[in-house]
Amino acid sequence: MKWTTMAMAALLAGCGGAQVRGDFPDPARAHPAGGTYVSLEGLRQYAPGMNKQQLYALLGTPHFGEGLWGVREWNYLFNFRRSVGAPPVQCQFQIHFDGKGVAVGQSWKPATCAALLEPAPVAAAPPPPPAPPPPLRISADALFAFDSAELSAAGRTQLDEVVARLGARAGTAQLTVVGFTDEIGSDAYNLRLSQRRAEAVRDYLLARGIPAGSVRAEGRGSAQPLVDCGKAPRAERVRCLAPNRRVEIAGAGA
Repeated sequence: MKWTTMAMAALLAGCGGAQVRGDFPDPARAHPAGGTYVSLEGLRQYAPGMNKQQLYALLGTPHFGEGLWGVREWNYLFNFRRSVGAPPVQCQFQIHFDGKGVAVGQSWKPATCAALLEPAPVAAAPPPPPAPPPPLRISADALFAFDSAELSAAGRTQLDEVVARLGARAGTAQLTVVGFTDEIGSDAYNLRLSQRRAEAVRDYLLARGIPAGSVRAEGRGSAQPLVDCGKAPRAERVRCLAPNRRVEIAGAGA
């Protein structure tokens, strides 16, 4: 901001009238009358260490006729609104300078006005939504014979327990049935088998009253294994890989 001739004349107009630090002038003597409105964001740029020219550019001419050279205080009468349309809050602001015209501190009247320069509190981030319950995990060996996609009697009993667990939610729950196999066999074969098993579970749940469209079936073959059994003999590997042969039902609860 350029210093105008009138503003320079006002600032250079004598060094008398400097206030004793902390002694605020009568607000009725402010010019312009009633002080000025100032942006809190702009005023927050103030900090000790600024010189008078920087402060003049930031805050404008002091409101009580202080000069420029040799003056150790500048006084302002500021008005703030806490919100649109709210009554203004009036504060006196005094900047203290050293002998070189560098700001070394400030005072407020009333002192509570200093809190206006504190940044607005940042709203706490809302807590993250609760994690969905883990999917219900059922051993495929408990549902199907080895290498089969036909539900066993024991498997149907297991799924009856799932429906009972859902209780009143059975009519509104959105379920995803995911089938998994072990690594024995080709990827294509395992993917088809896992899909058929997932569909068999879905179809049984629908037959037990879960609404059509509320259950989705997906096969993932041997993806996402829970155990790694290395290169043991086949019979041993079949037993070891049992945890990988499973059906997971998301949305059924733990």
